[in-house]
Amino acid sequence: MKSILKPLLMVAAMAMGMSSVAILPAQATLELNVNKGNVEPMPIAIPDFQGGLGPQISEIVTADLKRSGLFAPIDKAAFVEKITNPDATPRFDDWKVINAQALVTGSVSKEADGRIRAQYRLWDIFGNQQLAGEQFFANDANQRRVAHIIADAIYEKITGEKGYFDTRVVFVDESGAKNARKKRLAIMDQDGANVRYLSDGRSIVLTPRFSPNRQEITYMSYESGQPKVYLLQIETGQRELVGNFPGMTFAPRFSPDGQKVIMSLLRDDGNSNIFAMDLRSRSTTRLTDSTAIDTSPSYSPDGSQIVFTSDRGGGSGRSQIYVMGADGSNPHRISFGDGVYSTPVWSPRGDLIAFTKQSGGEFQIGVMKTDGSGERILSSGFQQEGPTWAPNGRVLMFFRDSAGGPKLVSVDLTGRNEQQIPTANYASDPAWSPLLE
Repeated sequence: MKSILKPLLMVAAMAMGMSSVAILPAQATLELNVNKGNVEPMPIAIPDFQGGLGPQISEIVTADLKRSGLFAPIDKAAFVEKITNPDATPRFDDWKVINAQALVTGSVSKEADGRIRAQYRLWDIFGNQQLAGEQFFANDANQRRVAHIIADAIYEKITGEKGYFDTRVVFVDESGAKNARKKRLAIMDQDGANVRYLSDGRSIVLTPRFSPNRQEITYMSYESGQPKVYLLQIETGQRELVGNFPGMTFAPRFSPDGQKVIMSLLRDDGNSNIFAMDLRSRSTTRLTDSTAIDTSPSYSPDGSQIVFTSDRGGGSGRSQIYVMGADGSNPHRISFGDGVYSTPVWSPRGDLIAFTKQSGGEFQIGVMKTDGSGERILSSGFQQEGPTWAPNGRVLMFFRDSAGGPKLVSVDLTGRNEQQIPTANYASDPAWSPLLE
């Protein structure tokens, strides 16, 4: 037996009404190489799961996989075999004739204790075998999570990499007239569902960021008249100020271990420098000491380095990307392209740095290697910025100004799979959570 939930977290997961039991899969032969430059989406067949809630669950699984750009769900009207028993071996030839390379069957039922039981099987059509089969139990509130977890399991089995569907995004919800915009902290599933508000909109909020423990965010608020950095416990609503610094504090972000918050502090002389605060001792360490504007710091995944922007070498308003040690040592410039760089953020995989670039009258979202080489632009448009990484380092989300206000957009590392994320109102400053447990 295996579990997709870490053993130490099983009790917490069951308390939320979710647990899992897995059937050991056969040896996999079907795989999708996502490291190739041009990946053709894999044709996959996903019939409606059996049971009353089955079609809803399978619809979410289908949408997740399609949105990744790596899978091409086949139109149900083309299916030759009609699945009535998801546990029975399918007629593989009936699926080969419609060019399906993978098939997902499943069912959803109600248990005597009121929980739902969802199970699926993943079949390799040309290998004539089952690749995986798992079942999950959840309360009604976690129905969508079950679907996302199934999609993650399929994604991982076929690509060999972790999925990113069982995640959340915290962002700034914007409503009202443009000159009197109401801004609220909000959180939702990565596909735009289950929106919940975390603030009432009486004060402007900006740049929310997730803690690695997934239950806490840091953000900036103007409620005191000046921008201050706060911590917020997502589930309890408990909130606290991160120090009481003179001047303006902004661009907060957690360290990979969740024990520190790194931020910029603007002094009266107009210069900003980067500081790190230990959240246990509340001691503060100054990491840069320049007459320039140093801002937008982001740690590498191992916590050993920090990427940030500074105009120290590019002149006023010409910020470039720099990397330094986590203690502030050896700051060195890594970007040398035309234009102004901002909002750098290190990939969870450690191999790339995403950024916003303003060049030629356009705002661009791009990535570069950690030494500054291999710069690639993934998306260009009018006033778009603020990239955030999916936890597997394959997809970015950012916000783009549209007619009337900003909207959230995602793009993968090929730059070809760009999609708008549905939100009820305008939305900005997204931050992607790690995988939930």
